[in-house]
Amino acid sequence: MARPPSAHPTDGELEILHVLWNNGPTGLSVICEALRAEREVATTTVATMLRVMLDKGFVKRQGAGRTARWSAVVTHQTAAGGLVGKLVDHVFAGATDRLAAHLVEGGQLNNQQLTELRKLIDQQSRPVRAKKGAKR
Repeated sequence: MARPPSAHPTDGELEILHVLWNNGPTGLSVICEALRAEREVATTTVATMLRVMLDKGFVKRQGAGRTARWSAVVTHQTAAGGLVGKLVDHVFAGATDRLAAHLVEGGQLNNQQLTELRKLIDQQSRPVRAKKGAKR
């Protein structure tokens, strides 16, 4: 029995989504050209992947044939959230803090990224101030 399609984009699908996120609605030839900047891909393979992604709801198509324009339905934030959630569940047993610790302890963040992370943590840690004019 065939395995059901993944709710998360594959690596190849992510490559296509990045092209669409960066370029907006795009024709097949432009998608292939962008992918070929990294590695050789057959146009038929990309077309097949786009049809699979259409069935999964990751992309939409406007028009038909050679004039069809493809665009992403799933946002970068949604795709990233799903993939990070899967990573946390499968590798860190649901412990999001362990993922963050892994990145910090593993030296995978440069000083600028660490500073930015500190700012985000500080912003999230501050108590929410009462709105101006709100009654206590």
